[in-house]
Amino acid sequence: MKSKKNHSLKFKVKDMDIATGGTLVAILNTKDAHKLDLHSGDRILLKTDGREQVCILDISESQKAVPEGKIGLFEEVLKKLNVKKDSAVQLKFTGKPESVKHIRSKLYGKRLSYTELLHIIDDITNDRLTDIEKTYFVAAGFVNGWNNEEVVDMTRAMVKTGYKLKFSGITLDKHCIGGVPGNRTTMIVIPIVAAAGFTIPKTSSRAITSPAGTADTMECLARVELPEKKIKQIVKKAKSCIVHGGSMNLAPADDKIIDVEHPLSIDAEGQLLASVMAKKFSVSANHVLIDIPMGKQVKAKNWKQAKHFKKMFMLIGKKLGMNVKVVITDGSQPIGNGIGPFLEAMDVMQVLKDDVLAPQDLKHKALIMAGALLEMTGKYRKGKGLKVAHEILESGKALKKMNEIIELQGKQKKVKIGYYQHIVKSTKIGRVKEIDNEIISKIARIAGAPQDKGSGLYINKKIHHPIKKGEVLYTIFAENKFKLGLAKEFAKKNHGYLIL
Repeated sequence: MKSKKNHSLKFKVKDMDIATGGTLVAILNTKDAHKLDLHSGDRILLKTDGREQVCILDISESQKAVPEGKIGLFEEVLKKLNVKKDSAVQLKFTGKPESVKHIRSKLYGKRLSYTELLHIIDDITNDRLTDIEKTYFVAAGFVNGWNNEEVVDMTRAMVKTGYKLKFSGITLDKHCIGGVPGNRTTMIVIPIVAAAGFTIPKTSSRAITSPAGTADTMECLARVELPEKKIKQIVKKAKSCIVHGGSMNLAPADDKIIDVEHPLSIDAEGQLLASVMAKKFSVSANHVLIDIPMGKQVKAKNWKQAKHFKKMFMLIGKKLGMNVKVVITDGSQPIGNGIGPFLEAMDVMQVLKDDVLAPQDLKHKALIMAGALLEMTGKYRKGKGLKVAHEILESGKALKKMNEIIELQGKQKKVKIGYYQHIVKSTKIGRVKEIDNEIISKIARIAGAPQDKGSGLYINKKIHHPIKKGEVLYTIFAENKFKLGLAKEFAKKNHGYLIL
């Protein structure tokens, strides 16, 4: 039998009319695969008119799905090769990417070099690895950990394989490692800092396991999916933007790694650190503020873990030539009143309007963050930043700046709060001892957040608040009756409050 390496045949394209969501897949009929001694999971190289693409092979038992002499291509492959139905493509067998060997080495506990990590990250970025191979990469890092050099090298590899937005001079950025519902400080900090005259482009994420990400919340007010040219124009005019980073191809391997981590419910520390810093480095940020919430249900569960995260972020920042400041904050309960995109956007706008009814915890935290960023520029002495942040907010300059950003990005049609509502009341008298962030997030998500922008919770009671029997803890909002029913049933079993 001939060696696989010598096989080179032409096949006619069959458009499978299916997208995988990333992985590059081609399908051969079982008879053709048998003749070529190819098996499911093998890599094949497809060539046509100056373009070529490595794909992962699947086998079809059915003549109807993929007949002999044809090759079924998924949407991603059709786009990469720029081919249509019945186009001719040349097929060659090719071995597994070198990065698979490096993943195997990491599984055995070996320290990976920059070159090895670059191979892996490049193959993840360009969809050359199967979901199984990516899962093993994530699992290897989770089990064996990453040392400081590997984390820095992984960060550099993520930046190199993505796009970089370049801004000159002082460029600021902030990031929160997450876990706290309603913690929408970014949308208040950005207009304050920009109103002070500093460049602060914000590329934000969408929610993965939370009821809203910054991009989901901002999308209630303005467009967030914008091309690079438009973003640069906005930043030039307004000194800032609040857009979705996923559409920008900034450190794209990060999103593909998150897709693998999500179903496993794991978040390997090294990959978390690398992904955060890569995204900051990709927008030319030279002064970065990191918010590390500490509490039972967040990533930093105690002072020891929080200090460790702080040390690592500062170390990576130093190695990349970035000025990084880390603040450890209270992650024991939700921040603000609204949980869910539209409800959180309402909180943000109330704070920016300096409304007396605005959530004071959200306002206080955002001002501290904005003050810290202003001081990082070196233009303000310690303690002065907070005072300036207060002045900018209270004068209306921050609101004016936010409205400018919204107009430049493109105002959205008004989102409405969920029509269907259910009030959750306390069944006892006492004081709020604890609030379960995970349960609160879960109820908001079951109600429809973040996909249904008007769904979520409005919280009335926080930790230490005294409470009477029958008083309102929170209200659930949903855009349809069915989802409200599901959220209501879940909240009956566990409303997320410990009252003593």
